[in-house]
Amino acid sequence: MSYPVTSQPQCASSCYQTQLSDWHTGLTDCCNDMPVCLCGTFAPLCLACRISDDFGECCCTPYLPGGLHSLRTGMRERYRIQGSIGHDWAALTFCLPCALCQMARELKIRE
Repeated sequence: MSYPVTSQPQCASSCYQTQLSDWHTGLTDCCNDMPVCLCGTFAPLCLACRISDDFGECCCTPYLPGGLHSLRTGMRERYRIQGSIGHDWAALTFCLPCALCQMARELKIRE
């Protein structure tokens, strides 16, 4: 004989912590790490490949349509950084070198 479920288990306060953080450096703090800044300025695709590799993805990911957006969004999700897909899109569309530098600095800090 089976018994129907009459109530769902409730999550205790320790189930999930939804504490979000910010990026450790701002989008325009490019000069905080001069080698990353120079690479992002003069060889952004090389920096994007390094970011992808450091993040654990294939170094060809930046060449795929939407690849950089996926990396940035994945980074935000993994490190619980506040933001949205729209903010990621705007940063990568209008400030690509700055966004890449910010991502590279974040990975360096979190290593």
